[in-house]
Amino acid sequence: MPMADVYAPEGMFPSGSERTLGERITLAILRAEGVAEPGPFHLENTAAFLHLLPVACFQTAADATARAVRVQIVTPPSALSREGQKQLVSEITQIVAEVAQDPTIARATWVLLTEAAEGGWGISGTAYGRDEFAALARRAANKTA
Repeated sequence: MPMADVYAPEGMFPSGSERTLGERITLAILRAEGVAEPGPFHLENTAAFLHLLPVACFQTAADATARAVRVQIVTPPSALSREGQKQLVSEITQIVAEVAQDPTIARATWVLLTEAAEGGWGISGTAYGRDEFAALARRAANKTA
């Protein structure tokens, strides 16, 4: 159940591109996790949250209205190999630049990879750890069988 939070200033992405951005980011996460053919379980439980904020909310030490994007991806423990991490950071940066239609934004796109602590992830009243994720995956596999 990975998820991404994308923080960007309003106007960074063309109007109407939100679905494209969210879909491309969630599919990139699944690829990096090794999910070659995501089924309904993966697609329904991988989310992107887009936070488009006023321009003044993005600042650097040099600029009171910096053009930057921050993408934080949270995955279950050990979901990404080192190669998966490298792939994901590269792909997310490329996606942001393409959807923004601005190749220079790649220089100011931060991608943060975060692993949820064991049991530190909850939905529907359940704190998920390895055992709960494994049981969830088994149930999903049995539904498609």
